[in-house]
Amino acid sequence: MRTVTLMGILATLATGCATTGAPLEPWLDSYSLRYRSASPPAFPRESLSKQVATAAPKAPAERPGTVAARPAKAPGGKSRATPARATRPTPVAGDARAKVVTTARSLVGKTQVALNGRKYPSDCTGLIEGVYAQAGVTFRGTVQPGDNGVTAMYRFARSRGHVYSEERPTPGDLVFFNETYDQNRDGRRNDGLTHVGIVENVSASGTVTVIHRVRRGVVRYRMNLERPHLRRDPKTGEVLNDMLRHPGPNREPVLTGQLFGGYGSVLPKSPKAQKPVPVALR
Repeated sequence: MRTVTLMGILATLATGCATTGAPLEPWLDSYSLRYRSASPPAFPRESLSKQVATAAPKAPAERPGTVAARPAKAPGGKSRATPARATRPTPVAGDARAKVVTTARSLVGKTQVALNGRKYPSDCTGLIEGVYAQAGVTFRGTVQPGDNGVTAMYRFARSRGHVYSEERPTPGDLVFFNETYDQNRDGRRNDGLTHVGIVENVSASGTVTVIHRVRRGVVRYRMNLERPHLRRDPKTGEVLNDMLRHPGPNREPVLTGQLFGGYGSVLPKSPKAQKPVPVALR
C-alpha cells in the first residue's frame, strides 16, 4: 500500500495532475513521469507582448569655456541642414530559422532561459519568447482578453504567419498542444491550447523532435502524428511519442501525438545553399 501511495505522490509531483491510488499500467510505471506544465494559470503576463523599458542615455555635460560647434556652411554662405537618422525596428535575421534552432539546442538541459544578459520566465512561453528574440521576432500586438501566453502566440502566428496541421513541419516552427494540464482547475479537459514548443527536426519516419520548457528545464520530446496512440514502435522499440500528461482516472489521451494542437510559422524560409561552382567555370 505504501508503494502505491508513493507512486501516486510521485506522479502528481511530476505531472501536476491528480492521480488515483491504483497501480499504474506497466508502460506508465516504467516510464519517467517528468512533465509538469509551468505555464501561468492566467494572462496577461508582463514579459510577453511588452517591451522592456530602458533608461535614455544622458547627454554629456558641456565644459566651461567651450564653444559649440557651428554647422558647416555650404557654398554661398548657407548652413547645411543635418538630416535626422530614422530609427528602424530590429529586422528578422537573414537565416532566422537556423538562429532559432541553434539557440534552442544550446538551452537543452538548462533550468533557466537566459540569453544576452536577460532572464526569461520559467515556462514554455518564456523559452519561445527568448529564443525567437535572438532572431528579431517579438510576440506583440495580438493579445486579446482571455488569452493565456500560449493562445497569444497562436494568435500571433495566425495573423503574422500561418498555422497548419497537415504539412510536414519545418525546423524552427512552433508546435502547439492542447489540454496538457488543468489550467482552470475545474477537473475537466476544456482548457484548449496550454503548451508550446519548437520543432528541432523531423526524422525520415515522421517523428518530430520538439524542444520545449517544462518544470525541470528545457528538454526534448518526440511526436509522431502518423501513430499518435503509440509510445514506442512495437518492432524497433523506437520512441514515437513522449508522455505529456498523466492519464488520470479516465485514461484520457496523454501522449504528444494525442495532444497535438497545430504548427505555427512566423519565420521566413531558410536560404537555399548555393552549389559550389566548378573551378573550370570560374
